[in-house]
Amino acid sequence: MRDLTVVQLTDTHIRPAGERLYDAVDTYENLHHVLDRLRASGPVDALVLSGDLTDSGSPEGYRRLREAVEPAAAELGAEVVYAMGNHDERTAFGVELLGHAPGAVAADVPHDQVVEVAGLRIIALDSTTPRRHTGKLELDQLAWLTDQLRRPAPRGTLLVLHHPPLRSAIPAAELLGLGQIELLEAAVADSDVGMILCGHNHMTAAGSLAGIPVWVGPALAYRIDAMAPVGRQRAVSGFGYSRIDVLGSAFVVSAVEATPAPELYNRAEGDMLEYLRSIDQRGDHAGTR
Repeated sequence: MRDLTVVQLTDTHIRPAGERLYDAVDTYENLHHVLDRLRASGPVDALVLSGDLTDSGSPEGYRRLREAVEPAAAELGAEVVYAMGNHDERTAFGVELLGHAPGAVAADVPHDQVVEVAGLRIIALDSTTPRRHTGKLELDQLAWLTDQLRRPAPRGTLLVLHHPPLRSAIPAAELLGLGQIELLEAAVADSDVGMILCGHNHMTAAGSLAGIPVWVGPALAYRIDAMAPVGRQRAVSGFGYSRIDVLGSAFVVSAVEATPAPELYNRAEGDMLEYLRSIDQRGDHAGTR
């Protein structure tokens, strides 16, 4: 049973060509920067894009996203899983990303899907309500999820939805969060879900639901300051993504900083491992600084 690597990209907020988010952030450039890093890092089993993929739901934005992501995924050997966010639009999302025929996408039907990658089941739930920023799962979605989870997957399940099923001490995140969290909690309790991946908040965070780890990944567009001055909400530049490794039965997640920064060192991995073994054997604590 080989180890698996999943990369989560969330809140890409791609805009039409020539447009910057808040007249400052080139989200398309951020995406390309991350994809170039992934190409250099080696094979990936799945790329999960967990919502707010465009900033306004424009067909052009989805085409730009797809034309960047899918060639990179092919090079990496990665399955691509797209999930809806509150900035997305169901019709354009279905046509441009999921390959549905024009006219065959109903705006009131959520885009839920399930794929299996080397025994790992990835379920993407559409937690959006058209023209709203709050999150909600309909009863028929929860029934569908419960039915899917009745049959355990060989490597367990990674559940993806845009809105985190967590409370938040940040007022805006609490206001625009997922409603009726307890219904999702009942659906996933005692299931094979090993981790729940989310986005939406533009703040990296972790929690749990029914004893299952919940990960809120760093956004690719910009960050919300989780420790802003009292009475203020502040957005700052900076972006990242998440690496999820399935190691046996364990799900291990790492936040990956992508904002360009000076290197402190860049050594061959084999040389670094040998160096670390040597200082560990010597008990040389100063050597790791």
